[in-house]
Amino acid sequence: MTAPLDSTLSQWLSFHAVNRPDAVALATHDGEISYAELAAEVAQLVSGFAEIGIGKGDTIAAQLPNGREFVTALLAAAGRGAIFQTLHMPYGEHELSYLLADSNAKAVLSFGAEKSAAMVSLSNELGNLNTVISVGADCDGGVSYKELSAVNSRPADQVATLPDDPFLLLYTSGTTAEPKGVPHTYRGFLNNALLSAGEFDIGENSRVLSLAAMTHLYGLFTLQLSLASGGASALLPAFNPQTLFDDLASLQPDSVFAAPAHFAPFVSAGRLTPEHLAGIRLLCLSGATVPPTLANTLDQLMDEGEVIQLWGMSELQAGAYGRPGEPLEKRIKTTGTASPRTQLRVVGDSEQTLGPDEEGALEVKGPSVFDGYLNKPGETNTAFTESGWFRTGDLARIDADGFVTLTGRSKELINRGGVKYNPVEIEIEVMKLPQVVQCAIVPVADDVLGERGCLCAQLVPGETLALDTVTSSLSDAGIAKYKWPERLEIFEELPMTPTRKVMRGRLIEMISGSD
Repeated sequence: MTAPLDSTLSQWLSFHAVNRPDAVALATHDGEISYAELAAEVAQLVSGFAEIGIGKGDTIAAQLPNGREFVTALLAAAGRGAIFQTLHMPYGEHELSYLLADSNAKAVLSFGAEKSAAMVSLSNELGNLNTVISVGADCDGGVSYKELSAVNSRPADQVATLPDDPFLLLYTSGTTAEPKGVPHTYRGFLNNALLSAGEFDIGENSRVLSLAAMTHLYGLFTLQLSLASGGASALLPAFNPQTLFDDLASLQPDSVFAAPAHFAPFVSAGRLTPEHLAGIRLLCLSGATVPPTLANTLDQLMDEGEVIQLWGMSELQAGAYGRPGEPLEKRIKTTGTASPRTQLRVVGDSEQTLGPDEEGALEVKGPSVFDGYLNKPGETNTAFTESGWFRTGDLARIDADGFVTLTGRSKELINRGGVKYNPVEIEIEVMKLPQVVQCAIVPVADDVLGERGCLCAQLVPGETLALDTVTSSLSDAGIAKYKWPERLEIFEELPMTPTRKVMRGRLIEMISGSD
């Protein structure tokens, strides 16, 4: 039973708790939680938050894994009319100090005694951060999550909210620049998630699993899909390649949302079988360029399911995606068509709209797009055109049927002797080599040409790779020679963001340091 449009998170939870109280809301390795049980837990934490002074408009941050506490805290923050800020689990003091100061967070939820103790020390340096809530273990100077969540619920502590109230604060990944705060209202994100659930055929009997962290918009989007539809969220605290197959068998999801890097090593090593993907109806890949060979292999391994791709950003949630039942060629080679109520266009250097299959800058307009960056009016102004289109920074082509093919990021172009080229198309070809698990081509400084391309590759264990092998394969594929990488660096593992994107800036630093 789908929740109504133009609602808040509290209204979604109440809707399902009333209409389907015994339905599974959360599925974990420790058991299942019904919507009625979840609503009762949230009500107690709402009153717990009230006791520590969290109120409407306050920001409460959370550095938590994909677990019961994350979901309950998100919904309880909404119940107090607060703004929920997500913090990725790998972040340390350097990143956290900036993010918590920029957001003016009043409280933060932290996981485990060690992280909570570090957060308490940090709070002593930040005048705005009053309370550290320790989840999973108590710590000196912190407030116990267990105690807050055991407070007797008081209906008067529930704060009324409206669809246009702010409820979420995300931050851009900061892979190429300082992270930027991205505020969102209920109406923009929740309507997009609710309509998308229908496009994905996710309903009240669905069980949705995210291998991506819910501190990122992609993982959070999957949670909203299940909350919108009244289905169950299958919660995996963290992706672990050693236990993935057991996790899939235990949680039994029918819809899985992942990054290409979650499955690429298993496919490269030939370890993934149809039995591992049994029961999965929908496998969505996003977060990085999806090699068509990987998507096709996964699709063929699914006896009853299909692979689709999704494109989204912190600034707009899900902007385009494939749908079940679409032709295989479209599903494995494109990121689908625009989400409901979203407009997409590709423009040239003079902001003129380009025709079908012409490559240019991707721009978006729609109700899920944010209004502007937190505390950064100048960057907000630069991000939007005069007519209100958001400049995504992505390069793309849109065909006559509206299917979007992402071709790279404008900031990732390599300028070789004044001729710029997009490394993504070369990376896709390199990924076809059986030795390669993951790769990225980044620029290295050159006294003559300005920049040359360096291929950074992670290989299948026990394999080797020579630059001649790479360039020979590119020659066979008809790739122009000026685009060929002129240096090769092998890595045991490529540096990744918490959302499983290759950190190109970090790669450039690493290979520059080895010169």
